Amino acid sequence: MPFIPHTDTDVEQMLGAIGASSVEALFDEIPAALRCGRLDRVPERMTEMEITRLMHERADADGRPLNFIGAGAYEHHVPAAVWEIVTRGEFYSAYTPYQAEASQGTLQVIYEFQTMMCGLTGLDVSNASLYDGATALAEALLMAVRANRKSKSHRILMPRSVSPVYRQVVHAICAAQQLKLVELDYDPATGATPEAALAEHAGSDIAAVVIPHPNFFGCFEAVDSMTDWAHANGALAVAVVNPIALALTRAPGEWGEQGVDICCGEGQPLGSPLSSGGPYFGFMTCKQALVRQLPGRIVGRTLDMDGKPGFALTLQAREQHIRRGKATSNICTNQGLLVTAATIHMSILGPVGLQQVARASMANTRKLVAALTELPGIEPVFTGAGFHEAVLRFDQPVRPLVDALGERGVIGGYALEGVYPELTNCLLVCATETKTDADIDTYVQTLAALMRPASAA
Repeated sequence: MPFIPHTDTDVEQMLGAIGASSVEALFDEIPAALRCGRLDRVPERMTEMEITRLMHERADADGRPLNFIGAGAYEHHVPAAVWEIVTRGEFYSAYTPYQAEASQGTLQVIYEFQTMMCGLTGLDVSNASLYDGATALAEALLMAVRANRKSKSHRILMPRSVSPVYRQVVHAICAAQQLKLVELDYDPATGATPEAALAEHAGSDIAAVVIPHPNFFGCFEAVDSMTDWAHANGALAVAVVNPIALALTRAPGEWGEQGVDICCGEGQPLGSPLSSGGPYFGFMTCKQALVRQLPGRIVGRTLDMDGKPGFALTLQAREQHIRRGKATSNICTNQGLLVTAATIHMSILGPVGLQQVARASMANTRKLVAALTELPGIEPVFTGAGFHEAVLRFDQPVRPLVDALGERGVIGGYALEGVYPELTNCLLVCATETKTDADIDTYVQTLAALMRPASAA
Protein backbone atom coordinates (compact mmCIF):
# COMPACT_ATOMS: atom_id res chain seq x y z
CA MET A 1 0.00 0.00 0.00
CA PRO A 2 1.35 3.47 -0.84
CA PHE A 3 2.29 5.72 2.09
CA ILE A 4 -0.57 8.06 1.14
CA PRO A 5 -3.39 5.75 -0.02
CA HIS A 6 -5.73 8.40 -1.46
CA THR A 7 -5.93 8.69 -5.24
CA ASP A 8 -6.55 11.98 -7.03
CA THR A 9 -10.18 10.87 -7.46
CA ASP A 10 -10.48 10.23 -3.70
CA VAL A 11 -9.14 13.70 -2.96
CA GLU A 12 -11.54 15.36 -5.43
CA GLN A 13 -14.50 13.53 -3.92
CA MET A 14 -13.57 14.57 -0.38
CA LEU A 15 -13.02 18.19 -1.39
CA GLY A 16 -16.39 18.19 -3.18
CA ALA A 17 -18.11 16.83 -0.08
CA ILE A 18 -16.86 19.71 2.09
CA GLY A 19 -17.17 22.37 -0.60
CA ALA A 20 -13.47 23.23 -0.92
CA SER A 21 -11.88 24.01 -4.26
CA SER A 22 -8.47 22.52 -3.41
CA VAL A 23 -6.35 21.20 -0.56
CA GLU A 24 -4.53 24.53 -0.56
CA ALA A 25 -7.82 26.32 0.11
CA LEU A 26 -8.08 24.47 3.45
CA PHE A 27 -5.12 26.52 4.71
CA ASP A 28 -5.97 29.90 3.23
CA GLU A 29 -6.23 31.52 6.69
CA ILE A 30 -2.44 31.19 7.13
CA PRO A 31 -0.80 34.48 5.98
CA ALA A 32 1.59 34.09 3.06
CA ALA A 33 4.42 35.61 5.11
CA LEU A 34 4.22 32.70 7.57
CA ARG A 35 4.36 29.95 4.97
CA CYS A 36 7.63 28.19 4.39
CA GLY A 37 7.16 27.84 0.66
CA ARG A 38 8.58 24.93 -1.27
CA LEU A 39 10.82 22.46 0.49
CA ASP A 40 13.51 22.58 -2.16
CA ARG A 41 15.90 20.23 -0.37
CA VAL A 42 13.30 17.48 0.02
CA PRO A 43 13.29 15.15 -3.02
CA GLU A 44 10.02 14.58 -4.82
CA ARG A 45 10.17 10.87 -4.15
CA MET A 46 12.68 8.13 -3.41
CA THR A 47 12.59 4.37 -3.50
CA GLU A 48 12.93 2.35 -0.33
CA MET A 49 16.50 1.45 -1.25
CA GLU A 50 17.38 5.11 -1.85
CA ILE A 51 15.80 6.16 1.43
CA THR A 52 17.77 3.48 3.29
CA ARG A 53 21.03 4.68 1.75
CA LEU A 54 20.19 8.31 2.57
CA MET A 55 19.43 7.53 6.22
CA HIS A 56 22.67 5.57 6.59
CA GLU A 57 24.59 8.52 5.15
CA ARG A 58 22.90 10.91 7.57
CA ALA A 59 23.61 8.60 10.51
CA ASP A 60 27.25 8.18 9.48
CA ALA A 61 27.66 11.96 9.52
CA ASP A 62 27.54 11.75 13.33
CA GLY A 63 30.43 9.31 13.32
CA ARG A 64 30.97 6.50 15.81
CA PRO A 65 33.08 8.11 18.53
CA LEU A 66 34.50 6.32 21.55
CA ASN A 67 32.36 7.42 24.47
CA PHE A 68 33.87 8.06 27.91
CA ILE A 69 31.14 10.30 29.26
CA GLY A 70 28.50 9.20 31.77
CA ALA A 71 27.03 11.90 34.01
CA GLY A 72 23.66 10.18 34.30
CA ALA A 73 23.28 8.30 30.98
CA TYR A 74 25.47 5.27 30.36
CA GLU A 75 26.57 3.27 27.35
CA HIS A 76 25.96 -0.35 28.26
CA HIS A 77 25.67 -3.32 25.96
CA VAL A 78 22.03 -4.08 25.18
CA PRO A 79 21.50 -7.67 23.94
CA ALA A 80 19.88 -7.75 20.50
CA ALA A 81 17.01 -9.84 21.85
CA VAL A 82 15.82 -6.97 24.08
CA TRP A 83 14.57 -4.61 21.38
CA GLU A 84 13.75 -7.43 18.99
CA ILE A 85 11.10 -8.46 21.53
CA VAL A 86 10.13 -4.95 22.67
CA THR A 87 9.30 -3.84 19.12
CA ARG A 88 6.85 -6.66 18.56
CA GLY A 89 3.44 -5.20 17.85
CA GLU A 90 1.81 -6.44 21.04
CA PHE A 91 4.34 -4.49 23.13
CA TYR A 92 5.19 -1.66 20.78
CA SER A 93 1.61 -0.45 20.35
CA ALA A 94 0.30 -1.33 23.83
CA TYR A 95 -1.46 1.40 25.79
CA THR A 96 -2.25 1.75 29.50
CA PRO A 97 -3.67 -1.65 30.55
CA TYR A 98 -6.95 -0.49 32.09
CA GLN A 99 -8.86 -3.51 30.73
CA ALA A 100 -7.30 -6.49 32.42
CA GLU A 101 -9.14 -8.99 30.22
CA ALA A 102 -7.44 -7.53 27.15
CA SER A 103 -4.01 -6.70 28.63
CA GLN A 104 -2.70 -9.78 30.45
CA GLY A 105 0.64 -9.77 28.61
CA THR A 106 1.36 -6.11 29.35
CA LEU A 107 0.19 -6.46 32.95
CA GLN A 108 2.40 -9.48 33.54
CA VAL A 109 5.45 -7.65 32.16
CA ILE A 110 4.81 -4.75 34.54
CA TYR A 111 4.29 -7.17 37.45
CA GLU A 112 7.58 -8.90 36.67
CA PHE A 113 9.33 -5.52 36.42
CA GLN A 114 7.99 -4.45 39.81
CA THR A 115 9.10 -7.74 41.35
CA MET A 116 12.62 -7.33 39.95
CA MET A 117 12.91 -3.72 41.15
CA CYS A 118 11.77 -4.71 44.64
CA GLY A 119 14.42 -7.42 44.65
CA LEU A 120 17.09 -5.02 43.42
CA THR A 121 16.29 -2.24 45.91
CA GLY A 122 15.25 -4.40 48.87
CA LEU A 123 11.96 -2.56 49.37
CA ASP A 124 8.38 -3.80 49.48
CA VAL A 125 6.55 -2.07 46.64
CA SER A 126 7.46 -0.75 43.19
CA ASN A 127 5.53 1.48 40.81
CA ALA A 128 5.62 1.47 37.03
CA SER A 129 6.79 4.10 36.52
CA LEU A 130 7.88 7.75 36.00
CA TYR A 131 9.26 9.96 33.25
CA ASP A 132 12.97 9.77 34.16
CA GLY A 133 15.33 9.70 37.10
CA ALA A 134 15.17 13.44 37.76
CA THR A 135 11.37 13.62 37.93
CA ALA A 136 11.37 10.38 39.95
CA LEU A 137 13.47 12.13 42.60
CA ALA A 138 11.12 15.13 42.58
CA GLU A 139 8.12 12.82 42.99
CA ALA A 140 9.91 10.91 45.76
CA LEU A 141 10.44 14.13 47.71
CA LEU A 142 6.84 15.26 47.26
CA MET A 143 5.82 11.80 48.45
CA ALA A 144 8.15 12.04 51.45
CA VAL A 145 6.65 15.37 52.52
CA ARG A 146 3.12 13.94 52.23
CA ALA A 147 4.06 10.83 54.19
CA ASN A 148 6.12 12.46 56.95
CA ARG A 149 3.24 14.09 58.79
CA LYS A 150 5.34 14.76 61.88
CA SER A 151 7.38 17.28 59.89
CA LYS A 152 5.83 20.68 59.21
CA SER A 153 8.85 22.37 57.62
CA HIS A 154 8.87 20.84 54.10
CA ARG A 155 12.67 21.05 54.37
CA ILE A 156 14.75 18.58 52.33
CA LEU A 157 18.48 18.01 52.84
CA MET A 158 19.94 17.74 49.33
CA PRO A 159 23.66 16.90 48.92
CA ARG A 160 25.49 18.89 46.24
CA SER A 161 26.89 15.54 45.14
CA VAL A 162 23.47 14.75 43.62
CA SER A 163 23.39 15.30 39.84
CA PRO A 164 23.08 19.03 39.04
CA VAL A 165 20.39 18.22 36.48
CA TYR A 166 18.39 16.31 39.09
CA ARG A 167 18.68 19.20 41.52
CA GLN A 168 17.50 21.68 38.88
CA VAL A 169 14.50 19.51 37.98
CA VAL A 170 13.62 18.99 41.64
CA HIS A 171 13.74 22.74 42.24
CA ALA A 172 11.57 23.43 39.19
CA ILE A 173 8.91 20.92 40.30
CA CYS A 174 9.04 21.22 44.07
CA ALA A 175 9.75 24.90 44.76
CA ALA A 176 6.29 25.87 43.53
CA GLN A 177 4.87 23.41 46.09
CA GLN A 178 6.70 25.08 48.99
CA LEU A 179 9.40 22.45 49.43
CA LYS A 180 12.64 23.99 50.71
CA LEU A 181 15.85 22.41 49.44
CA VAL A 182 18.80 22.78 51.80
CA GLU A 183 22.08 21.92 50.07
CA LEU A 184 24.81 19.95 51.83
CA ASP A 185 28.35 20.46 50.57
CA TYR A 186 30.68 17.56 49.80
CA ASP A 187 34.08 16.81 51.31
CA PRO A 188 36.72 18.14 48.88
CA ALA A 189 38.96 15.18 49.74
CA THR A 190 36.53 12.26 49.38
CA GLY A 191 33.78 13.72 47.17
CA ALA A 192 31.14 12.42 49.61
CA THR A 193 28.86 14.20 52.07
CA PRO A 194 30.68 14.57 55.44
CA GLU A 195 29.02 13.89 58.78
CA ALA A 196 29.58 17.52 59.77
CA ALA A 197 27.27 18.70 56.97
CA LEU A 198 24.44 16.66 58.48
CA ALA A 199 25.31 17.44 62.08
CA GLU A 200 24.67 21.12 61.43
CA HIS A 201 20.96 20.29 61.04
CA ALA A 202 20.64 17.84 63.92
CA GLY A 203 17.51 18.36 65.98
CA SER A 204 15.81 20.63 63.44
CA ASP A 205 12.60 19.88 61.55
CA ILE A 206 13.65 17.95 58.42
CA ALA A 207 11.15 16.12 56.20
CA ALA A 208 13.61 14.03 54.19
CA VAL A 209 17.28 13.42 53.44
CA VAL A 210 18.45 12.53 49.92
CA ILE A 211 21.17 9.86 49.71
CA PRO A 212 22.84 9.37 46.28
CA HIS A 213 24.41 5.98 45.51
CA PRO A 214 26.80 6.44 43.85
CA ASN A 215 26.85 10.22 43.71
CA PHE A 216 27.41 12.39 40.62
CA PHE A 217 31.20 12.11 41.02
CA GLY A 218 31.00 8.32 41.06
CA CYS A 219 31.83 8.25 44.80
CA PHE A 220 30.03 6.11 47.36
CA GLU A 221 28.36 7.96 50.22
CA ALA A 222 28.22 6.74 53.84
CA VAL A 223 24.76 5.34 53.18
CA ASP A 224 24.32 3.52 56.51
CA SER A 225 25.13 6.50 58.71
CA MET A 226 23.13 8.90 56.51
CA THR A 227 20.08 6.63 56.66
CA ASP A 228 20.31 6.24 60.44
CA TRP A 229 20.87 10.00 60.88
CA ALA A 230 17.73 10.73 58.87
CA HIS A 231 15.60 8.42 61.00
CA ALA A 232 17.14 9.63 64.27
CA ASN A 233 16.17 13.17 63.32
CA GLY A 234 12.60 12.37 62.31
CA ALA A 235 13.24 12.50 58.54
CA LEU A 236 12.55 9.98 55.80
CA ALA A 237 15.56 8.59 53.94
CA VAL A 238 15.27 8.87 50.15
CA ALA A 239 17.86 7.01 48.05
CA VAL A 240 18.59 7.97 44.44
CA VAL A 241 20.56 5.13 42.88
CA ASN A 242 22.15 3.68 39.77
CA PRO A 243 20.48 0.25 39.42
CA ILE A 244 23.64 -1.35 38.01
CA ALA A 245 25.57 -0.42 41.16
CA LEU A 246 22.97 -2.29 43.23
CA ALA A 247 24.10 -5.53 41.58
CA LEU A 248 27.25 -5.36 43.73
CA THR A 249 26.26 -3.37 46.81
CA ARG A 250 23.73 -3.88 49.58
CA ALA A 251 20.19 -2.92 48.67
CA PRO A 252 18.87 0.44 49.96
CA GLY A 253 16.24 -1.46 51.95
CA GLU A 254 19.14 -2.84 54.02
CA TRP A 255 20.97 0.44 54.70
CA GLY A 256 21.38 1.30 58.36
CA GLU A 257 19.15 -0.25 60.97
CA GLN A 258 15.84 0.23 59.17
CA GLY A 259 16.66 0.74 55.49
CA VAL A 260 15.62 3.74 53.41
CA ASP A 261 11.97 4.65 53.12
CA ILE A 262 11.92 5.47 49.40
CA CYS A 263 14.29 4.58 46.56
CA CYS A 264 14.26 6.07 43.07
CA GLY A 265 16.54 6.44 40.07
CA GLU A 266 17.01 6.36 36.32
CA GLY A 267 16.23 3.10 34.52
CA GLN A 268 18.23 3.87 31.36
CA PRO A 269 21.14 1.55 32.25
CA LEU A 270 18.67 -1.35 32.12
CA GLY A 271 18.26 -1.95 28.41
CA SER A 272 17.81 1.54 26.95
CA PRO A 273 20.38 2.94 24.50
CA LEU A 274 21.76 6.47 24.92
CA SER A 275 19.44 7.59 22.13
CA SER A 276 20.28 11.33 22.22
CA GLY A 277 18.92 11.69 25.73
CA GLY A 278 15.79 9.60 25.76
CA PRO A 279 13.10 8.60 26.17
CA TYR A 280 14.10 6.99 29.45
CA PHE A 281 12.10 6.05 32.54
CA GLY A 282 12.24 6.64 36.26
CA PHE A 283 11.64 3.93 38.84
CA MET A 284 10.51 4.16 42.45
CA THR A 285 10.15 1.68 45.28
CA CYS A 286 9.13 2.20 48.89
CA LYS A 287 8.18 0.53 52.17
CA GLN A 288 4.72 -1.00 52.42
CA ALA A 289 3.67 1.63 54.97
CA LEU A 290 4.02 4.36 52.32
CA VAL A 291 2.24 2.59 49.46
CA ARG A 292 -0.81 4.89 49.55
CA GLN A 293 1.44 7.85 48.75
CA LEU A 294 3.27 6.13 45.87
CA PRO A 295 2.64 7.86 42.51
CA GLY A 296 2.01 5.84 39.38
CA ARG A 297 0.53 2.38 38.99
CA ILE A 298 0.89 -0.94 40.78
CA VAL A 299 0.06 -4.24 39.10
CA GLY A 300 -0.87 -7.21 41.28
CA ARG A 301 -1.30 -10.95 40.79
CA THR A 302 -4.75 -12.29 41.59
CA LEU A 303 -7.24 -15.06 40.76
CA ASP A 304 -10.18 -14.79 38.39
CA MET A 305 -13.68 -16.20 39.03
CA ASP A 306 -12.51 -19.62 37.85
CA GLY A 307 -9.53 -19.62 40.22
CA LYS A 308 -6.99 -19.08 37.46
CA PRO A 309 -4.07 -16.71 38.11
CA GLY A 310 -4.13 -13.34 36.37
CA PHE A 311 -2.92 -9.78 36.65
CA ALA A 312 -4.70 -6.47 37.19
CA LEU A 313 -4.07 -2.88 38.15
CA THR A 314 -4.13 -3.22 41.93
CA LEU A 315 -3.69 0.31 43.20
CA GLN A 316 -3.65 3.80 41.77
CA ALA A 317 -5.12 6.98 43.15
CA ARG A 318 -8.40 7.50 41.28
CA GLU A 319 -8.09 11.21 41.94
CA GLN A 320 -5.35 11.26 39.33
CA HIS A 321 -8.09 10.86 36.74
CA ILE A 322 -11.18 12.59 38.06
CA ARG A 323 -10.10 14.92 40.88
CA ARG A 324 -6.72 16.24 39.86
CA GLY A 325 -6.64 18.87 42.58
CA LYS A 326 -6.62 16.13 45.24
CA ALA A 327 -4.28 13.74 43.45
CA THR A 328 -1.15 12.40 45.10
CA SER A 329 0.53 13.05 41.78
CA ASN A 330 -0.45 14.06 38.28
CA ILE A 331 2.65 12.43 36.81
CA CYS A 332 1.40 8.86 36.48
CA THR A 333 3.00 7.84 33.19
CA ASN A 334 3.63 4.18 32.58
CA GLN A 335 6.64 4.60 30.23
CA GLY A 336 5.64 1.06 29.39
CA LEU A 337 7.93 0.47 26.41
CA LEU A 338 11.07 1.30 28.40
CA VAL A 339 9.83 -0.70 31.37
CA THR A 340 9.33 -3.65 29.03
CA ALA A 341 12.89 -3.26 27.73
CA ALA A 342 14.24 -3.15 31.29
CA THR A 343 12.28 -6.27 32.26
CA ILE A 344 13.57 -8.24 29.28
CA HIS A 345 17.10 -6.91 29.82
CA MET A 346 17.18 -7.99 33.47
CA SER A 347 15.62 -11.35 32.58
CA ILE A 348 18.32 -12.04 29.98
CA LEU A 349 21.24 -10.95 32.17
CA GLY A 350 19.96 -12.27 35.49
CA PRO A 351 21.67 -11.45 38.81
CA VAL A 352 25.01 -12.89 37.71
CA GLY A 353 24.96 -11.00 34.43
CA LEU A 354 24.20 -7.69 36.16
CA GLN A 355 27.09 -8.34 38.56
CA GLN A 356 29.41 -9.03 35.64
CA VAL A 357 28.40 -5.77 33.97
CA ALA A 358 29.00 -3.83 37.18
CA ARG A 359 32.36 -5.48 37.87
CA ALA A 360 33.60 -5.00 34.30
CA SER A 361 32.54 -1.34 34.36
CA MET A 362 34.39 -0.70 37.62
CA ALA A 363 37.49 -2.52 36.36
CA ASN A 364 37.54 -0.53 33.13
CA THR A 365 37.20 2.76 34.99
CA ARG A 366 40.14 1.83 37.22
CA LYS A 367 42.19 1.02 34.10
CA LEU A 368 41.18 4.32 32.50
CA VAL A 369 42.04 6.39 35.57
CA ALA A 370 45.36 4.59 36.05
CA ALA A 371 46.34 5.15 32.41
CA LEU A 372 45.27 8.80 32.29
CA THR A 373 46.97 9.73 35.55
CA GLU A 374 50.26 8.45 34.18
CA LEU A 375 50.20 11.41 31.81
CA PRO A 376 51.93 14.53 33.17
CA GLY A 377 49.48 17.11 34.48
CA ILE A 378 46.57 14.79 35.35
CA GLU A 379 45.65 13.66 38.87
CA PRO A 380 42.61 12.16 40.61
CA VAL A 381 40.54 14.64 42.62
CA PHE A 382 38.82 12.40 45.20
CA THR A 383 40.22 9.60 47.31
CA GLY A 384 36.98 7.84 48.27
CA ALA A 385 35.72 4.55 46.84
CA GLY A 386 33.54 4.80 43.76
CA PHE A 387 31.69 3.02 41.00
CA HIS A 388 32.32 3.48 37.24
CA GLU A 389 33.02 7.23 37.16
CA ALA A 390 35.87 9.35 38.46
CA VAL A 391 36.92 13.01 38.56
CA LEU A 392 40.34 14.02 37.20
CA ARG A 393 42.08 17.41 37.51
CA PHE A 394 44.18 18.76 34.63
CA ASP A 395 46.93 21.36 34.78
CA GLN A 396 45.36 23.14 31.80
CA PRO A 397 41.84 24.08 30.64
CA VAL A 398 39.80 20.95 29.92
CA ARG A 399 37.14 22.40 27.62
CA PRO A 400 39.53 22.89 24.67
CA LEU A 401 40.84 19.37 25.26
CA VAL A 402 37.33 17.91 25.26
CA ASP A 403 36.51 19.75 22.04
CA ALA A 404 39.73 18.59 20.40
CA LEU A 405 39.15 15.00 21.50
CA GLY A 406 35.66 15.15 20.01
CA GLU A 407 37.09 16.24 16.67
CA ARG A 408 39.27 13.12 16.77
CA GLY A 409 36.45 10.71 17.56
CA VAL A 410 36.76 10.50 21.34
CA ILE A 411 34.09 11.86 23.71
CA GLY A 412 36.45 12.48 26.59
CA GLY A 413 34.18 13.26 29.52
CA TYR A 414 32.08 15.91 31.25
CA ALA A 415 33.72 19.25 32.14
CA LEU A 416 32.56 20.02 35.68
CA GLU A 417 33.40 23.70 36.07
CA GLY A 418 30.10 24.75 34.47
CA VAL A 419 28.10 23.20 37.33
CA TYR A 420 30.78 23.08 40.04
CA PRO A 421 32.81 26.32 39.75
CA GLU A 422 35.27 25.08 42.39
CA LEU A 423 36.19 22.14 40.12
CA THR A 424 37.90 24.21 37.45
CA ASN A 425 39.84 22.13 34.91
CA CYS A 426 38.23 18.96 36.25
CA LEU A 427 36.78 16.23 34.07
CA LEU A 428 34.26 13.52 34.97
CA VAL A 429 35.17 10.36 33.04
CA CYS A 430 33.32 7.06 32.76
CA ALA A 431 34.01 3.60 31.39
CA THR A 432 31.48 0.78 31.18
CA GLU A 433 31.79 -2.86 30.19
CA THR A 434 31.66 -1.82 26.52
CA LYS A 435 35.21 -0.43 26.59
CA THR A 436 38.20 -2.54 25.62
CA ASP A 437 41.87 -2.09 26.49
CA ALA A 438 42.37 -0.84 22.93
CA ASP A 439 39.63 1.78 23.44
CA ILE A 440 41.29 3.02 26.61
CA ASP A 441 44.67 3.11 24.90
CA THR A 442 43.19 5.13 22.02
CA TYR A 443 41.82 7.69 24.47
CA VAL A 444 45.13 7.97 26.34
CA GLN A 445 47.25 8.27 23.20
CA THR A 446 44.92 10.82 21.62
CA LEU A 447 44.87 12.92 24.78
CA ALA A 448 48.65 12.67 25.19
CA ALA A 449 49.18 14.06 21.69
CA LEU A 450 46.90 16.98 22.45
CA MET A 451 48.48 17.79 25.82
CA ARG A 452 52.08 17.65 24.66
CA PRO A 453 52.30 21.22 23.26
CA ALA A 454 50.73 22.70 26.38
CA SER A 455 53.06 20.73 28.67
CA ALA A 456 56.09 21.73 26.64
CA ALA A 457 55.04 25.37 26.80
